[in-house]
Amino acid sequence: MTGGYPSEVVRVVCTVLSPFIAVFGLYVIAHGHYGPGGGFAGGVIVAVGAILPRMTLAEDLAYRAIPSITGPLAGGIGMLLFILCGVAPMLAGGAFLDYEALAIAGMEAARARYLGILAVEIAVGLAVFGALVLIYDVLAGRTD
Repeated sequence: MTGGYPSEVVRVVCTVLSPFIAVFGLYVIAHGHYGPGGGFAGGVIVAVGAILPRMTLAEDLAYRAIPSITGPLAGGIGMLLFILCGVAPMLAGGAFLDYEALAIAGMEAARARYLGILAVEIAVGLAVFGALVLIYDVLAGRTD
């Protein structure tokens, strides 16, 4: 399940494609609040970009690029950011995830909703990325 894949072609192609897969996942996250995709789909795609080298490269090389602490750290930061995005409007007197309640000087309510949804998409993407990388590491027996 982990370790160097015996085919040199597979290792090289996966090494070359992994950064492009991760960048596409970031694109899906960034544009998911007004188009198809979003935090969950983008987080899965970014996680694939991180897990693919772990499946094809040697273990020490793959975990040097993205350490095993990345999964729990990204997942925790994503969940904390989501909670903060939801609770901030409540502190201003609104409902959970109701960004119109935030009275930001010089910003109209539609823009506040736009930025709030983008922040939630980023938070969900981080949480999904972290959870999937952590799940892979646990199943692979790599718990540092």
